[in-house]
Amino acid sequence: MAKLGAGSIRTLPLAGFHGGSSAVRLEAAPPAERISLRAGAEDMAALSQALGLDLPVKPKTSAAAKGRTALWLGPDEWLVIDEGKGGLMQAAASSGVLHSAVDVSHRNAAILVSGPGASRAINAGCSQDLSLKVFPVGACSRTVLAKVEIVLLRTAEDAFRVEVWRSFSDYAFGLLAEGAQDAAL
Repeated sequence: MAKLGAGSIRTLPLAGFHGGSSAVRLEAAPPAERISLRAGAEDMAALSQALGLDLPVKPKTSAAAKGRTALWLGPDEWLVIDEGKGGLMQAAASSGVLHSAVDVSHRNAAILVSGPGASRAINAGCSQDLSLKVFPVGACSRTVLAKVEIVLLRTAEDAFRVEVWRSFSDYAFGLLAEGAQDAAL
């Protein structure tokens, strides 16, 4: 659970969730800070310096440094995830350049999918080609898992991070759990 202040407690949407099969492991990712970042090409260098990582400029790519990962979602759009100390909003604000940064930390939840059948489990609801040749380690995309928009990041040859809005996280986890069972057959 995450404290919000004045006695308020926000329950993490996938707290305690885990599952999978003999070929796939599913687990809720630990809480992370996230920002939705928009900026023009002329401001990327200053934002990259402020955030401590080079914002990727090519489609389907990501960049990672010091516990932070930036995922390219469009020509002027990134999802930046910090699994460490946080401070993304302050870092972006310190850049001194025009940008839009929105804290989406509590909007999203993440599901970690790993194992030899990970791509098959995801493909149970997502038709994207997840072969290593087409979707290598570090590749990312905004796509659809069944009826839910997700942001997908390949973190290793047999591992993915699925970012999903918290209101759809139970549904996405359940779908991936069914896919994991199918991947074990």
